[in-house]
Amino acid sequence: MMVSAARSFRRVRPEAARRQLGLAAEAAAAPRQARRRALPSPLTLTESAARRIRELLSTRAEAEGVLVGVKRRGCNGLSYTLNYAETKPAPGFEKVEQFGVTVYIDAPALFHIVGTVMDFEETEISSGFTFTNPNEKGRCGCGESFNV
Repeated sequence: MMVSAARSFRRVRPEAARRQLGLAAEAAAAPRQARRRALPSPLTLTESAARRIRELLSTRAEAEGVLVGVKRRGCNGLSYTLNYAETKPAPGFEKVEQFGVTVYIDAPALFHIVGTVMDFEETEISSGFTFTNPNEKGRCGCGESFNV
């Protein structure tokens, strides 16, 4: 007569198994917390960019920060946009706070901006914000537009 494999195994209750393994009931009953790593900021500001944003915000008392986005335009496809955040943006915006300045990133632009360094440069000829994007595959000759 053949005995099935399912009948030969004895069912062990979870409490008894813990006792057999020598685990404390408190440790086994404690909920396991997932380790979460802090995500890096999608946009990094330099001190000069933060200083210039602070200067711009000082002229607009109602502004809460700066909105950074990306629009389809230019000869290479995409271009960065900067606007004042007059009110606190909707929940879809990513908030970046560095050097005492708040920058909000538009959700659809986040894909194109992740890892970008925002700087403010002044030369003898011009001054303006520059974006160094590691995801950038190409840029037009004038530097106004890019593609990813």
